[in-house]
Amino acid sequence: MLSIVNFVYEVLKLNLMSDLSKVVDSLEDRINKLIQNYDNLKLTKLKLEEEVTVLKSQQQKINQEIDEWRDKCNSLKLANSMLGSDQHKRETKLKINALVREIDKCITHLTE
Repeated sequence: MLSIVNFVYEVLKLNLMSDLSKVVDSLEDRINKLIQNYDNLKLTKLKLEEEVTVLKSQQQKINQEIDEWRDKCNSLKLANSMLGSDQHKRETKLKINALVREIDKCITHLTE
Protein backbone atom coordinates (compact mmCIF):
# COMPACT_ATOMS: atom_id res chain seq x y z
CA MET A 1 0.00 0.00 0.00
CA LEU A 2 2.80 2.35 0.88
CA SER A 3 4.45 1.69 -2.43
CA ILE A 4 1.27 2.65 -4.27
CA VAL A 5 1.09 5.90 -2.32
CA ASN A 6 4.74 6.56 -3.12
CA PHE A 7 4.08 5.80 -6.75
CA VAL A 8 1.09 8.17 -6.88
CA TYR A 9 3.12 10.79 -5.08
CA GLU A 10 5.95 10.48 -7.59
CA VAL A 11 3.54 10.65 -10.52
CA LEU A 12 1.87 13.75 -9.06
CA LYS A 13 5.25 15.25 -8.37
CA LEU A 14 6.34 14.65 -11.96
CA ASN A 15 3.09 16.14 -13.29
CA LEU A 16 3.52 19.17 -11.07
CA MET A 17 7.12 19.56 -12.17
CA SER A 18 6.09 19.19 -15.78
CA ASP A 19 3.32 21.78 -15.36
CA LEU A 20 5.67 24.09 -13.52
CA SER A 21 8.26 23.65 -16.25
CA LYS A 22 5.64 24.54 -18.86
CA VAL A 23 4.64 27.63 -16.90
CA VAL A 24 8.27 28.70 -16.54
CA ASP A 25 8.90 28.14 -20.25
CA SER A 26 5.81 30.14 -21.16
CA LEU A 27 6.82 32.91 -18.80
CA GLU A 28 10.31 32.93 -20.25
CA ASP A 29 8.90 33.20 -23.79
CA ARG A 30 6.68 36.10 -22.76
CA ILE A 31 9.57 37.89 -21.08
CA ASN A 32 11.73 37.43 -24.19
CA LYS A 33 8.94 38.88 -26.37
CA LEU A 34 8.60 41.83 -24.00
CA ILE A 35 12.35 42.46 -24.12
CA GLN A 36 12.28 42.29 -27.92
CA ASN A 37 9.35 44.71 -28.06
CA TYR A 38 11.16 47.05 -25.67
CA ASP A 39 14.27 47.02 -27.85
CA ASN A 40 12.17 47.70 -30.96
CA LEU A 41 10.44 50.60 -29.22
CA LYS A 42 13.80 52.04 -28.16
CA LEU A 43 14.99 51.95 -31.78
CA THR A 44 11.77 53.54 -32.98
CA LYS A 45 12.11 56.25 -30.35
CA LEU A 46 15.66 57.03 -31.46
CA LYS A 47 14.59 57.25 -35.10
CA LEU A 48 11.71 59.55 -34.20
CA GLU A 49 13.99 61.78 -32.13
CA GLU A 50 16.35 62.08 -35.09
CA GLU A 51 13.42 62.91 -37.35
CA VAL A 52 12.24 65.58 -34.90
CA THR A 53 15.72 67.10 -34.91
CA VAL A 54 15.80 67.19 -38.72
CA LEU A 55 12.30 68.68 -38.89
CA LYS A 56 13.17 71.36 -36.32
CA SER A 57 16.23 72.28 -38.38
CA GLN A 58 14.13 72.49 -41.54
CA GLN A 59 11.54 74.60 -39.73
CA GLN A 60 14.24 77.00 -38.56
CA LYS A 61 15.58 77.36 -42.12
CA ILE A 62 12.09 77.98 -43.46
CA ASN A 63 11.43 80.60 -40.78
CA GLN A 64 14.67 82.34 -41.74
CA GLU A 65 13.61 82.32 -45.40
CA ILE A 66 10.23 83.75 -44.45
CA ASP A 67 11.93 86.54 -42.51
CA GLU A 68 14.20 87.29 -45.48
CA TRP A 69 11.24 87.40 -47.89
CA ARG A 70 9.35 89.65 -45.46
CA ASP A 71 12.31 92.04 -45.39
CA LYS A 72 12.51 92.01 -49.19
CA CYS A 73 8.77 92.63 -49.44
CA ASN A 74 8.98 95.55 -47.02
CA SER A 75 11.91 96.99 -48.99
CA LEU A 76 9.93 96.72 -52.21
CA LYS A 77 6.92 98.36 -50.59
CA LEU A 78 9.12 101.20 -49.40
CA ALA A 79 10.72 101.58 -52.82
CA ASN A 80 7.33 101.58 -54.53
CA SER A 81 5.99 104.16 -52.12
CA MET A 82 9.04 106.37 -52.76
CA LEU A 83 8.77 105.99 -56.50
CA GLY A 84 5.07 106.60 -56.52
CA SER A 85 2.85 106.12 -59.49
CA ASP A 86 3.23 107.73 -62.91
CA GLN A 87 1.04 110.60 -61.75
CA HIS A 88 3.36 111.46 -58.89
CA LYS A 89 6.75 111.06 -60.57
CA ARG A 90 7.53 114.78 -60.31
CA GLU A 91 6.74 114.82 -56.57
CA THR A 92 8.82 111.67 -56.05
CA LYS A 93 11.80 113.20 -57.87
CA LEU A 94 11.49 116.32 -55.73
CA LYS A 95 11.45 114.18 -52.57
CA ILE A 96 14.55 112.29 -53.70
CA ASN A 97 16.34 115.55 -54.55
CA ALA A 98 15.45 116.95 -51.12
CA LEU A 99 16.82 113.81 -49.46
CA VAL A 100 20.04 114.05 -51.51
CA ARG A 101 20.50 117.72 -50.51
CA GLU A 102 19.94 116.82 -46.87
CA ILE A 103 22.55 114.04 -47.13
CA ASP A 104 24.98 116.48 -48.78
CA LYS A 105 24.48 118.91 -45.88
CA CYS A 106 25.19 116.15 -43.38
CA ILE A 107 28.37 115.20 -45.24
CA THR A 108 29.47 118.85 -45.29
CA HIS A 109 28.92 119.16 -41.53
CA LEU A 110 30.89 115.98 -40.93
CA THR A 111 33.86 117.15 -43.00
CA GLU A 112 34.08 120.53 -41.24
